[in-house]
Amino acid sequence: MARVVVDVMLKPEILDPQGQAVQRALPRLGFEGISDVRQGKRFELEVDGPVDDAALARIHDLAESFLANTVIEDFTVKVESVDVVAGAAK
Repeated sequence: MARVVVDVMLKPEILDPQGQAVQRALPRLGFEGISDVRQGKRFELEVDGPVDDAALARIHDLAESFLANTVIEDFTVKVESVDVVAGAAK
């Protein structure tokens, strides 16, 4: 089993009111020196079977059509971990 992570973030040109609210609150909470905050979404997908090019292509399609609004959001897909059994990846 492997974990594939899809990170979704607003495109840089899109205003991020949640990120701005966090940024404004940080100095009041004693956190100085943070110049910008962007808020996003993280999806962790547990994948049965091998994470080969075909599986990654399917996950990319899933992210593009369901997890992200590609008009205003960018996304990345990465393999985070692969379970290893007896020295070989499943």
